[in-house]
Amino acid sequence: MCGITASIVLPQRKGDKHPIGRTNGVDSTNGTDHIHGIIGTGHTNDTDGINDTNGINGRADDHTTETLTTQLRASINIINHRGPDESGLWISPDASIGLGHCRLSINDLSPSGSQPLTSDDGQIHAVVNGEIYDYDRLRDLCATEYGYKFNGESDSQLVVALYKIYGAPAFLEHLRGEFAFVLYDSREGSKKVIAGRDRFGIKPLVWTVVGSRLLMAAEAKAFLPMGWEPEWDVGAIVDGGWMMDDRTLFKGVRKILPGHWMEVTEARGVQTRKYWDAEYEDKSKVETRTIDDMVLGVRERLVESIRLRLRADVPVGVYLSGGIDSSAVAGIVTQLARENHVKIGNQAPSTRVACFSVRFPEDSGYNESSVAERTADWLGVEVIKRDVDEASLARDFADTAYHCEHHHFDLNCVAKFALSTLPREHGVKVVLTGEGADEHFAGYSYFTPDFLREPDLSQPDSPLTSNSELRESMYSAVDGEIKALFRNIGATQHEDLPDSEALADANGSVMPATLVLWHPTTQLFAPWVRELEEYDGLDCRDTVMASLAPEARAKMRSLWHPMHSAQYMWNKSSLANVLLSCLGDRTEMAHSVEARTPFLDHHLTEYVNKLPPSVKLAYSPVQNEEQSEQGPLWKNAGSALQSLKEKWILREAVRPYITDELYKRRKNPFLAPTRWPQGGALHRLFQGLLTREAVEALGFLDYAVVEEALERAYSLKGDTEAFRLLVYVGAWVTLRERFGVKKANKDDLVSQGRFRGNQAAAASQSFNDGRYSMK
Repeated sequence: MCGITASIVLPQRKGDKHPIGRTNGVDSTNGTDHIHGIIGTGHTNDTDGINDTNGINGRADDHTTETLTTQLRASINIINHRGPDESGLWISPDASIGLGHCRLSINDLSPSGSQPLTSDDGQIHAVVNGEIYDYDRLRDLCATEYGYKFNGESDSQLVVALYKIYGAPAFLEHLRGEFAFVLYDSREGSKKVIAGRDRFGIKPLVWTVVGSRLLMAAEAKAFLPMGWEPEWDVGAIVDGGWMMDDRTLFKGVRKILPGHWMEVTEARGVQTRKYWDAEYEDKSKVETRTIDDMVLGVRERLVESIRLRLRADVPVGVYLSGGIDSSAVAGIVTQLARENHVKIGNQAPSTRVACFSVRFPEDSGYNESSVAERTADWLGVEVIKRDVDEASLARDFADTAYHCEHHHFDLNCVAKFALSTLPREHGVKVVLTGEGADEHFAGYSYFTPDFLREPDLSQPDSPLTSNSELRESMYSAVDGEIKALFRNIGATQHEDLPDSEALADANGSVMPATLVLWHPTTQLFAPWVRELEEYDGLDCRDTVMASLAPEARAKMRSLWHPMHSAQYMWNKSSLANVLLSCLGDRTEMAHSVEARTPFLDHHLTEYVNKLPPSVKLAYSPVQNEEQSEQGPLWKNAGSALQSLKEKWILREAVRPYITDELYKRRKNPFLAPTRWPQGGALHRLFQGLLTREAVEALGFLDYAVVEEALERAYSLKGDTEAFRLLVYVGAWVTLRERFGVKKANKDDLVSQGRFRGNQAAAASQSFNDGRYSMK
């Protein structure tokens, strides 16, 4: 686990002084089709016009080794929180390629575990962020069958070894875990730079272009010492693209998408391809496995995933909430240690598992720490709590926004930031978490409308398939119940708009609308933004659809059950760009803590994705005695929602490892309280942060709307939707101040070439066809 950064000279045409028309990662286009024109070199296989002494094969700019060393060191120092134990650089002899790394020592604490890495023949160099699991088997494969010579015990060396053996993209199939990397192959005849990211986006990797150089890093702030001058991508903020596609809040800064890899060569320029995607069963195929077989299949794969993630040369702990996911992880870890004598990191199996938990004020209605404490007592593990109150939320707000590099609708990310201070305080560098379970086992109530939209034909004898009248009546009821639930937790109330042509591919799914419930309406933005013709009747659901690959949209239309389509959309947007960011890597690594996510092991998820919808969400008529102590979300839920048991097969699979209380308890999302007193610490924070001067310095907001929201959020009724708007704007103001982001204006937005509707769909197709062309 670490921070990585890279600086790479881009290929250049003969006669060109610069490989792009403008510096700072931008040109005359933006949006999903931003790649065309951004780098300025032909993407065809014809190499005529390419200067073969530049770019990958030689230095094309005025960077000296000294200059590049200074920049990379400063870049790594900015993200030193990701790896405070040591740092290192590798720079090619001509200074055309530079790789930087700061290390959080987890496996192989000796100098042989240092990075940047070099292959056994000295010709391949890489920086790797993350963890590769199943290390022993893969290492033995590389050494025994292919004669690769390892010079240490670090799992990161597998990236270089497997690449040398299999090449790209074949080697990516062997990588199991969470990772992001940049690799330079200097061998004659195969010179190239490749970069890649894990299947779900657990580890971050962003890129931009400054002058003649392609820059990559774990966090955008690492670009600051390398000449990057941040500007807002107003289009990505207005239409929600930062959350849906490869854009970020910053103009010209892109994410390498989960399950994708980038290749930079002289002959072909810069290309990005997909190497993995989620797949679901044909909805008409009847399931032939028994329930017991499926339950056992989940259990075996989850236990194996957790066992692999206990390997470390440092102590390992668990983030424990009041939910079934993290509690199951803690229970399985405990049993593996006690009954199978598996070491917990570098600790003896007899060591008491260390668990860490958040405690909100008791009167907030969001405190689940008592449930976590009862779980810990039952398991015989230690639970250490971090109290998160209004004062701590106000204190940590700005630091959280700085580390996350994007806004969020809730203060739960600030609570996660506070929680992540605990492990290191108690000598723990690694924690296991429950992220990914809700996404794959249908834990969110958001999935229920699409579950009920069509019968589950794979389970013809299930109650809701055999009784269409019951299913249809529940579907009608759930629609209203879900809307009421959203209103209660402060979701944005968007104007009802007619469905666009692109939404036909969603096959009636409510997920595109659900995803934009946590996105502000255009009323928040400055008049010059609202008055642009392209934002007249803006429908952010189109952004959702434009971000999806054409082949996935085709399957959503006719092959996948609507619930599986909803899960796919959620995982490509909210999971990858929000939950695994501000509730995952960014807030954990801010405190040098490595989090491992066993529910996102692709061997497990590929199995779960092929299970019938009806074993994930199961019809289970409510019994009166079961309705108590279900948490704030379910307190006012209607009978239709109450009659569906989320994550049913997971409950059965982990039944031996959890308490009866958790087995029966409903899913409660990890949210922070939104009602705080007038004149309190958060009220004072927002009053001081959201001044007219600060808000107008952003350039793209209407201060009058922000001022009104501040009044409504702290009125006697306490408007939750208004409070969430303050959280958005507070993050933007913080980022402007900490990053020095230039004030946005109308000319900037127009120059970015915003797109919508059919343009978006066309751009999405060119993007997902697999090439970042350099024209």
